[in-house]
Amino acid sequence: MATTLLGALLQLQSVERQIAHVRRRLETRKRAVTAQERKIGELREQLEAQEQQSLDKRKLADGAELDLKVKEEQVSKLRTALNTAKTNKEYSSLLTQINTIKADNAKLEETTLREMQDVDALKEEIARTRSLIESEDKRLAEVNRNSAEEIARLEAMLEGLVAKRAEAAGSVPDEFLSIFERIAENYDGEAMAVIEVHGKEPRQQYTCGGCYMSLNAEHVNALNSRDEMRRCDNCGRILYLERMVEGLPAT
Repeated sequence: MATTLLGALLQLQSVERQIAHVRRRLETRKRAVTAQERKIGELREQLEAQEQQSLDKRKLADGAELDLKVKEEQVSKLRTALNTAKTNKEYSSLLTQINTIKADNAKLEETTLREMQDVDALKEEIARTRSLIESEDKRLAEVNRNSAEEIARLEAMLEGLVAKRAEAAGSVPDEFLSIFERIAENYDGEAMAVIEVHGKEPRQQYTCGGCYMSLNAEHVNALNSRDEMRRCDNCGRILYLERMVEGLPAT
């Protein structure tokens, strides 16, 4: 167990980092399942839209076919009437009606053919989408299986780390522990930052290893002579010297 304030805080920081790391891995695993489920959901929506589009196209084609049948019956009746026409005017009128309907029929035939071609193309798209969904469903089952095993392992690891953290926190006085916890919450478990030293004596410069802003030499001088909590003037992290990590028990 650490015997100094900063030693106890560094031990706590070490466990806090491990907890943050495991929690990130847990979130990544859970997001993998969610992402796969979302992907399948999007494919199912795509399939539904394709099937509806195919149905609409089929209805248009069926409607065009029905109109074509009706108009062909009209042409047949007009041709019968044409054979019994008594005057040139009547004959000419009937012939004009026949030609008009035949022109309309040609357009209907084009519409029917186009819609049926679209239906065939959509059938292929629907088959591909269904195949994709089947593949992604298998992938989801695999992700679920692998993630379930990894999540169980990580949750067990997290449980052990939480117990270890409680033990490490017991060595830190309450007033300093509350400060540490507030900072750790803001920086994803990174409540402490090493003082980085640049240059050679006597003109050394110091920066915070957390935010990389300059530090006053007063922090270094204080930590070299006293066991106390010093915080970065910029980010508020708890400062420590590199040498303080040496000799601490492994976590």
